[in-house]
Amino acid sequence: MARILKGLPAANALTQILAERVTALNEKNVTPTLAILRVGERGDDISYETGAMKRCAKVGIAVRQFLLPGDCTQKQLLDTIRQINEDASIHGCLMFRPLPDKAMEEAACRLLSPEKDVDGMTAGSLATVFAGKGAGYPPCTAEACMELLDHYEIPLEGKQVTVIGRSLVIGKPVSMMLQARNATVTMCHTKTVNMAEVCRNAEILVVAAGKAGVVDGSFAAPGQIVVDVGINVNAEGKLCGDVSYAEVEPIVEAITPVPGGVGSVTTAVLAKHVVEAAEKTVKD
Repeated sequence: MARILKGLPAANALTQILAERVTALNEKNVTPTLAILRVGERGDDISYETGAMKRCAKVGIAVRQFLLPGDCTQKQLLDTIRQINEDASIHGCLMFRPLPDKAMEEAACRLLSPEKDVDGMTAGSLATVFAGKGAGYPPCTAEACMELLDHYEIPLEGKQVTVIGRSLVIGKPVSMMLQARNATVTMCHTKTVNMAEVCRNAEILVVAAGKAGVVDGSFAAPGQIVVDVGINVNAEGKLCGDVSYAEVEPIVEAITPVPGGVGSVTTAVLAKHVVEAAEKTVKD
């Protein structure tokens, strides 16, 4: 039976550390503050927003909501982002995507200050991930994978890691973060030949394919660590990952559950980025 890498213990441990850092900031008259910018009433956005606000409350982060109607104009959205950029009391901004219009989303990402982009959506934040320097932050879900592996003391240096998925939200940034920790990374995608064979050779497998059950038992090997980043709804209406858990779990050494794995750590990482942004504003 595989070791189950649950996200809640990692999230709670990080939350406790962050609460201590917030206390130190409060003593310097600084209250870390997150702006949540949401357009429309998408159910998944609202669900994540609720979880983020609960996590922020546990840490001691203030939250300000900027809620716009689904039919808002680009000017309304950009004016709101300018307001957030110019407000020194706001340290980070979480803007939900996708937006109703692609051009609007691109304009919003160009305008948002990288210093306040706590979920890795701007070019400045991606430069931080890919170049190792800059003012922004990695996407929260990508960093949550790293936090979870670190919490369970899984070594990365010198390890063969395969990442399935090449999005800018998870696949590419987590690949760069793993390489920064001296792992040897192979990236798989829809055009990869013999993907199951490639994955069986990995010591650590990170799955962010965006398709339920795409990784079955033929991808797995004894001794593997499997990190399932996927969030899907199956035919029975239940949440499931990109990994066929029932097939893979009996084979591998350790695996993250869905739900209750990486997703549980994501809001704690969001809080971490807000705290870090607030700390950067404090003068010694």
